[in-house]
Amino acid sequence: MLNADLVKTFENAFKNNWEKPCFSDYGSDPLTFGEVARKIKEFHAVFSGLGIKKGDKIALCGKNSSNWAVTYLAAVTYGAVIVPLLNDFTAEEIHHLVNHSDSKLFFASEIIIEKLDFAQLPEIEAVFKLEDMSAVFSKEENLNGKVAGIIENFAKTQTVTKETLAFEIPAKTDLATIVYTSGTTGFSKGVMISHNCLMANIQYAIDSLPNGGDAMVSFLPLAHCFGCAFDFLLQVARGLHIIFMSKTPTPKILIKAFSEVQPFLVISVPLILEKIYTSKIRPLLDTKKMKILMAIPGIRQIIMKKIGRGISDFFGGKCYEVISGGAAFNPKIESFLLKAGVRFTTGYGMTECAPLVAYTDYADNRKIGSCGKIMTYLTAKIENPDKKGIGEICVKGENIMSGYYKMEKETAEVLDSEGWLHTGDLGRIDKDGFLFICGRLKNMILSASGQNIYPEEIELKINYMPFVSESLVLDAGKGRLVAFVYPDYDKMKAENVTEEQLAEIMQQNRAELNETLPAYAKVSEIRIHPEEFQKTSTKKIKRTLYTHLVDKKKGFRKH
Repeated sequence: MLNADLVKTFENAFKNNWEKPCFSDYGSDPLTFGEVARKIKEFHAVFSGLGIKKGDKIALCGKNSSNWAVTYLAAVTYGAVIVPLLNDFTAEEIHHLVNHSDSKLFFASEIIIEKLDFAQLPEIEAVFKLEDMSAVFSKEENLNGKVAGIIENFAKTQTVTKETLAFEIPAKTDLATIVYTSGTTGFSKGVMISHNCLMANIQYAIDSLPNGGDAMVSFLPLAHCFGCAFDFLLQVARGLHIIFMSKTPTPKILIKAFSEVQPFLVISVPLILEKIYTSKIRPLLDTKKMKILMAIPGIRQIIMKKIGRGISDFFGGKCYEVISGGAAFNPKIESFLLKAGVRFTTGYGMTECAPLVAYTDYADNRKIGSCGKIMTYLTAKIENPDKKGIGEICVKGENIMSGYYKMEKETAEVLDSEGWLHTGDLGRIDKDGFLFICGRLKNMILSASGQNIYPEEIELKINYMPFVSESLVLDAGKGRLVAFVYPDYDKMKAENVTEEQLAEIMQQNRAELNETLPAYAKVSEIRIHPEEFQKTSTKKIKRTLYTHLVDKKKGFRKH
């Protein structure tokens, strides 16, 4: 068990940074660490006055904001269990998950509240609006008046200073949060994460990442473990000013925010860097003039350096490193960006580890296609490896979940008697300790001759091909693989490419793709999928929604 304690770490951060800015919504005045600490203690008084006990569940749903962050920290430092819900869950999913979590209070943004049916939340004592913390539903009359009285009495009787601030410290094994994985109603699992589990992630990041800068731009959803741990909790522990992008940021808004804040660290997803490449860099490289210049070694080096500087400027110009996670990175784009000198790295994690499993600093001789080395507080093994060393990734250690809430059978399926978490991800670890992800175990396709096919690896190749926005490879049966492609319609429009021409381009793409694939993994046909694929919060395609596109008895279904 770690020596460091989560709540004590936050207490010390507030004391040591009392006058410094802590949270602000982009474009608004900041709250200092001292002001946030006072708000947290006010929350504690309200929780107590409303009969909330240690271990009670408090649900939270809304876009990133200072009030979201204060509510989260107030619950965790009180000893309650915070239940953050993704902002894009449907009303049906929210009702189901709030009830499943046994939450007693619910803090939600106005847009979420508008779609709630309070009659479907029988165990909820009160619902508060995040924008102004007013009670919009309560089983108790005049709850707003009662809360105002509690806060008034608190102000008269309690003095909160950096000298007097003290939180009651829960046990390290106590539950801190239940995080629901994204999925359809009834299938989302509530991952139980302890105080020690969160602290292992924070402590590893403190030990592994250089400290610098004064502020952080937070734009990943905080209800997801990746953004929560490293955009939020780590930065509080380090005493940085967190600027929340409350609305889904456009590239234009992000550029403006990065240029103003000049963050030392950026926590991102591959999509951001890949979009920069596909929308800004690749069209330039595809021009006849640039192809000629890039063929000249000395000129190529100058161009690559300029591209690298341009991407660095996008992130504010002073960013030590962009850490990308949540999804696989296209290896060809990754290779290009690294050659251009872009300082970024790719990590690997999952909600069940809150979330980190592997990471390596960009400067630590990291390898293309790898997501780093296993983090300090975990041990890893590859179970049942094939001839290529690929098998299921299993981990155990400090930051493994306690299990799935009220789902003993599902917990037993992934956590074995020796404490190993079976991730369901396929990968290999090379002789230098670098982890390479190959796909999901449940997505693996067994060829007619018995070889393992990893569709995600094929999709990464397809996604790099002309006029492809994204793709999905499915087993069509009878030894056939079919790739469904959502085209890059913006590029088609810009280059006046017709549907007939697109079909010819896809045939050429298939031919070039199959030249890079073994015989047992060749794609039989590329078919156009006219709509963008539905995705999880980490931008992974929800594959199970598209199995109806193929019929393994007949090959594949016509649209």
